[in-house]
Amino acid sequence: MTTTQPDDHGSPLRGALFWVAILFSTYQLWMASFHPLSSQVIRAIHVGFVLLMVFALFPPFEDRSPGLARLGRVLGWTLGLTGFVFSLYHWVFESDLTARAGELTTMDWVIGVTLVALVFDAARRVMGWGLPIICGIFLLYGLFGQHLPGALAHRGFGVDQVVSTLGFGTEGIYGTPTYVSSTYIFLFILFGAFLEQAGMIRLFNDFAMGTVGHTRGGPAKVSVISSGLMGTINGSGVANVVTTGQFTIPLMKRFGYSPAFAGGVEATSSMGGQIMPPVMGAVAFIMAETINVPYIAIVKAAVIPAILYFITAFWMVHLEAGHKGLTGLPKEECPNPWTAVRERWYLLLPLAGLVTLLFSGYTPMFSGTVGLALTVILIFGAAVINGVKGLALRALFWVLLGFACAGFFQFGVGTFIVVSALLIALTYIRRTGQDARQLAVRALVEGARHALPVAIACALVGVIIGIINLTGVAAELGGRIIAVGEKNLFLALLLTMITCLVLGMGIPTIPNYIITSSLAAPVLLQLGVPLIVSHMFVFYFGIMADLTPPVALAAFAAAPIAREKGLKISLQALRVAIAGFIVPFMAVYSPALMLQGGDWLDTTWVVFKALVAIGMWGAGAIGYLFGPLNWVERIVAIVSASFLVVALPLTDEIGLGTIALFMAWHVWRNRQRAAAAQA
Repeated sequence: MTTTQPDDHGSPLRGALFWVAILFSTYQLWMASFHPLSSQVIRAIHVGFVLLMVFALFPPFEDRSPGLARLGRVLGWTLGLTGFVFSLYHWVFESDLTARAGELTTMDWVIGVTLVALVFDAARRVMGWGLPIICGIFLLYGLFGQHLPGALAHRGFGVDQVVSTLGFGTEGIYGTPTYVSSTYIFLFILFGAFLEQAGMIRLFNDFAMGTVGHTRGGPAKVSVISSGLMGTINGSGVANVVTTGQFTIPLMKRFGYSPAFAGGVEATSSMGGQIMPPVMGAVAFIMAETINVPYIAIVKAAVIPAILYFITAFWMVHLEAGHKGLTGLPKEECPNPWTAVRERWYLLLPLAGLVTLLFSGYTPMFSGTVGLALTVILIFGAAVINGVKGLALRALFWVLLGFACAGFFQFGVGTFIVVSALLIALTYIRRTGQDARQLAVRALVEGARHALPVAIACALVGVIIGIINLTGVAAELGGRIIAVGEKNLFLALLLTMITCLVLGMGIPTIPNYIITSSLAAPVLLQLGVPLIVSHMFVFYFGIMADLTPPVALAAFAAAPIAREKGLKISLQALRVAIAGFIVPFMAVYSPALMLQGGDWLDTTWVVFKALVAIGMWGAGAIGYLFGPLNWVERIVAIVSASFLVVALPLTDEIGLGTIALFMAWHVWRNRQRAAAAQA
């Protein structure tokens, strides 16, 4: 069995680092299943593993001469091991740290300062300077903010208070984001890694190709559907770009879409995975913990806007195809979608089980653990069954498999483990076409590696949360926004949106949400916006920030695949995702869009308005509906749709009336053109 896996640079993940990744995933699974340690210790060791892997994967001097590169690898392992060993300090001296909370010894100083510094540097190595600079500004504010003029000045805090807050306790680097990263997020990343290794990407791509690949603009619609389906198991937008994009972007280019538009479609569709239930992205779990609501409440609020988001992307590529006269793939070149489902249907069972558990009220940790267990069992079970000849024997194995899946609930953990072990043991007795053991090992390694950017961002953003809680600066900033928004809610929403987009220019969605939810979401709540809607508002614009120039992380991830400049891709992504900037405003004015208040008639009405508005915004942005639109028609389409945002009878009547007149004019004008062309 090989012990190599590709890392982000294309080089193999070898030797000791490979086993560190296995140990990291094993540790997380053990903690999730049995929780033998306190939450504080679990968080600390989680961060220790992250530091060890980050410094081993991204050592100093890696781009220098061979001699310096070797020295850098030694230094990287030294820094990583230091971070890991220091993280065990919280375990070994847990009782002493609790007894003297806030009073630092010399060793506490060394451990606290070193770990905070290593977290800063590790985050810089993984995601660049943006997030460390922003967190550094907050850290400087905590240390020296008392010297600022006016209302921004705080009362002043000693360095020991800052170090104690950030390096110990549950408000700094071991705060709520790290708690969520060390529990829910890692489980769901591992869940997605197992399904990806088992062939879920191919299942989604084949299904999308078979259903829409032959329609107008089919290749781009394949990107929308496959990325949306991937979002159900993988909440990372950038990861979706570099996985599904390898297939969809070249396909779109081959059938006539420009490289920039192809990259924009993939970036937009992939970012939507973070709002696509049931798994969504890491932010959803952090949000549930932050506002203390069940995860299912977040899923409930996200489901309609997520569907609208992907309808928008689907509609935009349909219009672009009509505008450019692009057709789909030949029907005979498209796979049969139901053949793909028939061959890999068992991969859908863990996803179905996960959804069932979440909607039945079980916690995300329990649901994720069971979903992951079902995935492992199904992978091993399918590998065995595919190697068994004879209908009777196959039927017997499926009975055992079903017994194992149901055993957790009906027969207890012991039966579940015994039957699972039986299925796993059978893979060692019979050789199969696919080595399920290698698949499982690869998934463990990939899961640990994919968790690093999320985990280090969660740790570092704890600096911001710690300083905000220590100084109370959020109340001051929030008061200023409230003063603006008391007379104009739209202006307060606009300021919040701009804040999210500006912050998102340099940092990923998770820290963006944590910062803006700490500063802006309480403001919106005080202005009368429902709790979940206010947090979903900042969440959505955190996602949109990854599509917005000049940084646009998702667009730049698509750039090397599309062979186009990231800025051009970003501009096209804004066109494709235009409704993503409007739907959150509609949800604030009509919370029924997120199923927060009102009855089914209210929800049906606002969804109808949203669909009509999306149709018109898309036509205006692309310049095509049933035929080409000139600039005046495009402006009329966009402006008339904008009247539907505010939930007032007058604006609804103006918007729908104007749209009806515009549609009648457009249909008549197209018929006139067609008649003139025939003449």
